[in-house]
Amino acid sequence: MKENKLKTEAPLAARLRPETLDEIVGQEHIVGKDTLLYRAIRADKLSSIILYGPPGTGKTTIAKVIAKTTKADFVQLNATIAGKKDMEEVVKKAGENLGMYGKKTILFIDEIHRFNKGQQDYLLPFVEDGTVILIGATTENPYFEVNGALISRSRIFELRPLTPADIKKLIIRAVTDREKGLGAYDAVIDDEAADFLADICDGDARAALNAVELGVMTTERGEDGKIRITTEVAQQCIQKRVVKYDKDGDNHYDTISAFIKSMRGSDPDAAVFYLAKMLNAGEDIKFIARRMVICASEDVGNADPQALQVAVSAFLAVERIGMPESQIILSQAAAYIATAPKSNSAVEAIFEANRAVQETPNITIPTHLQDAHYKSAAKLGHGAGYKYSHDYKNNYVNQQYLPYELSGREFYHISDNGYEKKIKEHMKRIKAEAEE
Repeated sequence: MKENKLKTEAPLAARLRPETLDEIVGQEHIVGKDTLLYRAIRADKLSSIILYGPPGTGKTTIAKVIAKTTKADFVQLNATIAGKKDMEEVVKKAGENLGMYGKKTILFIDEIHRFNKGQQDYLLPFVEDGTVILIGATTENPYFEVNGALISRSRIFELRPLTPADIKKLIIRAVTDREKGLGAYDAVIDDEAADFLADICDGDARAALNAVELGVMTTERGEDGKIRITTEVAQQCIQKRVVKYDKDGDNHYDTISAFIKSMRGSDPDAAVFYLAKMLNAGEDIKFIARRMVICASEDVGNADPQALQVAVSAFLAVERIGMPESQIILSQAAAYIATAPKSNSAVEAIFEANRAVQETPNITIPTHLQDAHYKSAAKLGHGAGYKYSHDYKNNYVNQQYLPYELSGREFYHISDNGYEKKIKEHMKRIKAEAEE
């Protein structure tokens, strides 16, 4: 009776949780047909695993499917409230089941990263000897947060954020399913509203389903007797407004253009505004970060070489961390690039050098710069007369480096901005003090 009541009154996301492998939406790379995990679950031959991924991607769902599929005893603990005593009781019963009945025990620990080292160490011998088969679920990188010994005895499966198409499929199922969903309410959801929720939830199915449930439960019926979930209702339910932004159209290109031009123009306020506009519209954070790396080199250059390091670090960080925290990283980097001194001398240098290469494709490298180490190159005079710069004052010596036909040509026109002013002064000084 209590179980039936929980099923009917549980949140929509819990009621719609798949009960079989074939009902799982998304994660085909680990639970699609003929994958290792799919075969292991179907054959009831599971070994210890750790499921790693963002919230709402299906870690608990996969564990529940395993629970319904396996003949083993399935026990669930949540690391936020479970202690060593709880684990001791599970291990004791698991040992009895294995010894007396030959029955295995699968122990599912949600948020396993919250167990301290001592708690994780306690589990290790029982995982190793097969007393329990561990399924750990974590939103944190297990290689940093889970005992290395447990990691070595488990397979790591990384779950990816669900795609908008995956989430839209779940939304439609939620609205139409009369048994486990909201089908009995006679509700309909506009296609635009479903697309909005699927996109704005950033791969989190639970957030989308919670918004759908709130919308159906709080929206009055129309004259036709139906509950209609419009884009306006969807916005209210998830507390986010639709930002006019077409990822494949003009708004996409116009906004990224305004973002780059604002950083180039040294306006951090405008840069952060356009960054926020893109993030709120669900723009790919790696796309934004890539453009910032380009801007740091193209528009800042050697006026502040640190800008490129900041941009590259931001790109690597957002790849590993994801949203929502990545918005802070991107904001920091955008503000740095926008306020850095600017120079495009490196851009002009490579373009001018490219033109020279195309105009003189068969130009000869000066003999003293040619390699003298391969085969009989030295006998041909290659490398003869080369002056080793470290043997001279300031590690610099006057010497012909460009091909003789391009003697005197300049490609890198150093500006007086930022650090490039120091570069210019340095080059002027060492040339003035140079030995012949």
